[in-house]
This record gives sequence, structure tokens and C-alpha cells, in this order.
Amino acid sequence: MSSKSAGPYILIVGDVMLDRYWFGDVNRISPEAPVPVVLINRNEERLGGAANVARNVAALGADCSLMGIVGDDEAGMIVESLLNEAEIVPHLHVAEEISTIVKLRVIGRQQQLLRLDFEKRPPQDVLDNAMRHYRTLLASHDIVVFSDYGKGALDNVAGMIAAAKAAGKTTLVDPKGEDFTRYRGATFLTPNKSELRQVVGSWQDEEELAEKARNLRRQLDIEWLLLTRSEEGMSLFGEKETIHIPTVAREVFDVSGAGDTVIAALATMLGYGKPVAEAIDIANRAAGIVVGKLGTATVTAEELFPQ
Repeated sequence: MSSKSAGPYILIVGDVMLDRYWFGDVNRISPEAPVPVVLINRNEERLGGAANVARNVAALGADCSLMGIVGDDEAGMIVESLLNEAEIVPHLHVAEEISTIVKLRVIGRQQQLLRLDFEKRPPQDVLDNAMRHYRTLLASHDIVVFSDYGKGALDNVAGMIAAAKAAGKTTLVDPKGEDFTRYRGATFLTPNKSELRQVVGSWQDEEELAEKARNLRRQLDIEWLLLTRSEEGMSLFGEKETIHIPTVAREVFDVSGAGDTVIAALATMLGYGKPVAEAIDIANRAAGIVVGKLGTATVTAEELFPQ
């Protein structure tokens, strides 16, 4: 393990992806179909999904490791290389039957023109091996972050949360899907508005939203439910308190990966002993910075805490 700090050691578990960006010029429409022709002149590869959460944790100066599943392919090797470059300890399980999840974005004139996704759910034997490995990693980590993109790596998340809770670890979940019961017992759940609406239905006003959020928190035995609300900021629902934090985004350029930044900053600040309200405020500021950048990006400690 690298030693960046005397702070927390954070384990990120979830759907590992490689984000590919192809940048080019758009000067004409194709004669074959009414679509723009993009002349590619450069490309970038970045850590995506759960790997982007880890990248954000590392950028904030905390030690972290990442557990996930990749294919036996070039993209998987690139992911591991990028993790090593960022001083993130990789615990990658290689599944020969699948390819590494890749999201390929074509960018022209600073606008995303097309996204191509390559993915396949991991087989059960690889998931079982990952679960056994996860149990051995718990003792050496202080906080566990689950980054669920619904791609299969967290099919065993209920057991993972239960094991972490039994070990006395703080757990944070960025959820996906219509069934939040699988996240029962987590310390923090961080859905966005559309994710929460899928589970509890629509609300007419703030009072109804608060009631639905508190009911869900109690039903799932979640200590804190943090609702991220884009331009409306964030709302934190606890046992006895509700805190609303307005957005601090200076200019919204790209919201992709903002949720990764929120949960990474929250986990890191909690690991450094910040009170919950202060950690949420810092995470909100981090999100406000990252949405002003193109693509899956990170926020550094220097940006959050300028001298």
C-alpha cells in the first residue's frame, strides 16, 4: 500500500469501467446518412465507474484500493495500469468469459455526439471468488464504498454490507435500480432524484419528499440518506435531523461522474474524522467543482481547500 497520508484506508467495491474519449473536428455531414462526420485527432482513457470513485479518493490524498471485475483483455490491462499510476491498490478479478466494461464517447466541438457501451455481466464463479476475497480485505480497511452501476459486480452487495457492518466498518452506497432492500444496513445511501423516485414514487412538495425519505431510511435501517439534487443541491436525512445544502456549481459543463465525486469526497472526509454535516458540505463543494470539467474528472485537495 502506498502511504500518502496518516488518514483512512478506503476500499471501493463495484462496477469497474474504462472511459474512452475520442475527440475530433466536425466540418461536414456524411453523404451516406444525415449524421456528422467526426475526424478524430486525439483520444483519452480514464478510469470510470467504481474506478472513478477510487480515482477521486486518491486525488483527495487518501489511501485506497479498488476491488472489481475486468475481462482478460487490453482494456482490463489499461485499467490496472491507470490504477497503479494513481497509486490505487488494484484487487481486480479477471473473468475470461467477459470483456472489461468500456464506455466510448465521441466528442466534437466540446459536445458529446455519441456514446458506445461494451459490457457483459460477470459469471457467478467469479462473483463468488470476489466475495471471498472481499472478506479478507475488510480487516485492513476503515471505510467501504460500494459503487453500483447495475452491471453485476455487486450482485452480492447485501452480504458484503452485512459483513462490513459486522466488522464495524462505515459503509457508503451509491445505489442503482428499483430494489434498495439489498443495501439494508448501510451507513450512508446516496441516491439522486431519479433513483429515489424509482423506489418511493413521486412527491409533490418538500414535506412529502422528507416523509418518504425518512420512511425509506427507517425501513432499510440506513443511518443517513443523502439525496443529491443537481441544481437544488443536497438533502441529508437522519434519525433526528434534516439538512439542506444549496448547490455551489459555478458553471455546469458536464455532470457525468458527479455522483462518484460526491461519495468519494464524503467517504474521505468521514475517514479524516469530519462531522457528518461538514463532510456533506465539502462533498457538495467538490461536486460543484467537478461539473465544471469535461467527462469523468476529479477534484484535488488544493481545489477544495485553496490556501
